[in-house]
Amino acid sequence: MVTFHDSGVCLAGGKPVAAPGAASPAPGRAGTMTYSILRAHDQAGDEAQMRIKFDALISHDITYVGIIQTARASGMKEFPLPYAMTNCHNSLCAVGGTINEDDHAFGLSAAKKYGGIYVPANLAVIHQYARERLAFCGGMILGSDSHTRYGCYGTLGVGEGGGELVKQLLCNTYDIAPPEVVLVWLEGQPKRGVGPHDVALALVAAAFPAGRVKNKVLEFAGPGLSGLSMDYRIGIDVMTTETTCLSSIWETDDTVRTFYETVGRPGAYRPLHPEDGAYYDSMLTLDLDRVEAMIALPFHPSKAVSIHALQADPEAILGETQTACQESLGDQVTLDLLGSIKDGKVTADQGVIVGCAGGMYENLAEAAAILDGASVGNSYFDLSVYPSSAPINLAITEDGTAAKLQRAGAVLKPAFCGPCFGAGDTPAHNTLSIRHATRNFPSREGSKPGSGQIAAVALMDARSIAATAKNGGVLTAATDIDYEMPDFSYHFEAGIYEKRCYNGFGKADPSAALRLGPNIADWPVMPRLEDNLLVRLAAVIHDEVTTTDELIPSGETSSYRSNPIALSEFTLSRRSPDYVSRSKAVRALELARRNGEIPSEAAEALAKVGGTLSSTSIGSCLFARKPGDGSAREQAASCQKVLGGFANICFEYATKRYRSNCINWGIVPFTIGGNRPWPYKEGDWIYIPGVRQAILEGREALSATVITETGTAEISLRCAGLTKEERLILTEGCLINYYAAGYGAE
Repeated sequence: MVTFHDSGVCLAGGKPVAAPGAASPAPGRAGTMTYSILRAHDQAGDEAQMRIKFDALISHDITYVGIIQTARASGMKEFPLPYAMTNCHNSLCAVGGTINEDDHAFGLSAAKKYGGIYVPANLAVIHQYARERLAFCGGMILGSDSHTRYGCYGTLGVGEGGGELVKQLLCNTYDIAPPEVVLVWLEGQPKRGVGPHDVALALVAAAFPAGRVKNKVLEFAGPGLSGLSMDYRIGIDVMTTETTCLSSIWETDDTVRTFYETVGRPGAYRPLHPEDGAYYDSMLTLDLDRVEAMIALPFHPSKAVSIHALQADPEAILGETQTACQESLGDQVTLDLLGSIKDGKVTADQGVIVGCAGGMYENLAEAAAILDGASVGNSYFDLSVYPSSAPINLAITEDGTAAKLQRAGAVLKPAFCGPCFGAGDTPAHNTLSIRHATRNFPSREGSKPGSGQIAAVALMDARSIAATAKNGGVLTAATDIDYEMPDFSYHFEAGIYEKRCYNGFGKADPSAALRLGPNIADWPVMPRLEDNLLVRLAAVIHDEVTTTDELIPSGETSSYRSNPIALSEFTLSRRSPDYVSRSKAVRALELARRNGEIPSEAAEALAKVGGTLSSTSIGSCLFARKPGDGSAREQAASCQKVLGGFANICFEYATKRYRSNCINWGIVPFTIGGNRPWPYKEGDWIYIPGVRQAILEGREALSATVITETGTAEISLRCAGLTKEERLILTEGCLINYYAAGYGAE
């Protein structure tokens, strides 16, 4: 299905040909769609460093309160570019009180005060609103959600933590080294019953494990593109996030033109094509006609196999998966995947079609065609369907799609992202849930291993979920079902947005008051980095990858996203429950030091290395092999800082966005060479002398000493690739402090 060409290729006569050994890729890269867009938004004109200004920003209600609070603390007076705030994440969190609606009221008041766009709860999920109202060919959108992907609409979408949006709100730039570009060459056409999620899972399974496209831009072209509808294209495109690529862009054609005409914005279209001679650093070929109906097994979208292969040997495949999952979970809870095998077949108890990947019109229409005249049944299996926007909901209501789904027993719900992160349709303990959603990480969709609760989520396309529902919960590939293909044309009603959304861009009202509910809190004071740094290991994680959902769990914690102190209490709670108490204890030592006291534990550690207490910051530290896969939520880093975190140490960072989040919150992103076992444990100290000056001077190798109960050991840490601005952010203590110190003014 997917084949790789790991050396350079270029386009010649509209076809890729090998081009190994290019002395400098820059001239050829200029012919790619990627670079035509990046350079048009680059304020620097520097071959070695890009400084990007975006056309629009977008956030949801887990992130926008913190972003606005950070920006106003840093001096923002109004939004200088369109900034849309959707309410699709914590709108249904059942925690009680007024927390969620207070956040929404804050968002609307901020839109009025600063000149923003406000999308009320359940009107659209974040990315569907951006597709329908913000995307345009040749544009760039920055979102505080990792699935900010609008490449098939001709827009480079980038998902980053809130700190990067704050920089844009303060008229500063998104700074990156020129990225590599990977050509994704599409050939063939998908088989009947094979949906976009099947293609996406095949792509993620091939690209993610070896990190082949990490922090690169995927550029889609080739003869297979022309036969794909817009819904099909975005169903693939939105999942490119799970490959850990930086962004994506696709060729545009009449299909894209028709989309913009349908949503009432024909001027947003223009043709985008790579130039002849365009150079790509590598290429992957995706044979669409070879893709099968797929399932991504727990706990990652890359754990994909065909449904046919799974049903042919369920004990072996699920047994191997169960063993691997159990190693990740440890001894907190026992996962029983083999219990989902009934009469030799894998069965599920729940199906969900939801969000920016699943809730598209065509997915729902084809699922309804498969279920037409059938029944979900009245046993354990149930099916929930969430259209991704109110216009799509209206369309399926008007054309009878919703009626077919409901007559079959599916339950229709409003636009909401909750099931993707554990705030809606959480599965029962030790059951298998199949979802057309973006992720199936451990401890994400409602599981609480520390409380003995676990559920297994597998990803499947809406078509095969419908086929499974028709078959009473027995996993079934849609390619095995005979059904009549529906008509995919539909009427888009833009008036829904015009009547309910507040569009205040360019109409800021400084006299408008912000509505601050009791749960909305300012950021606490963040200390600057002293000359030296003494950190204590508060968590040591040896998993191959640590996700942001483990660093700061999603789900019910979403209601506390606007209260940094309350939220920090959940940090690593489902992976390393003692992390919070350990970090707080270290934070107390730093507070005592700043108050002129002599914290004995820290003083004793410093005495072993000849350190000086008055010039040494004291903080907590996390070690993980490869942290940060998954969400762009900055809280994965900010909560560490609130608890007194000053550094992370790892072999590599899973994503650029998590590393950037650490920097923006003043957490020094150290790496350590090699991949040998980390021999140190919670409670050990690490002393890094002269760290402030080393960072300011851009020195990438730093000497450090580990202080254990039995003695000391010398290690070498690296802090590579920091820009001048990033060095100042780290030494000032965080992005807020950076602006307060007078840096970053336009």
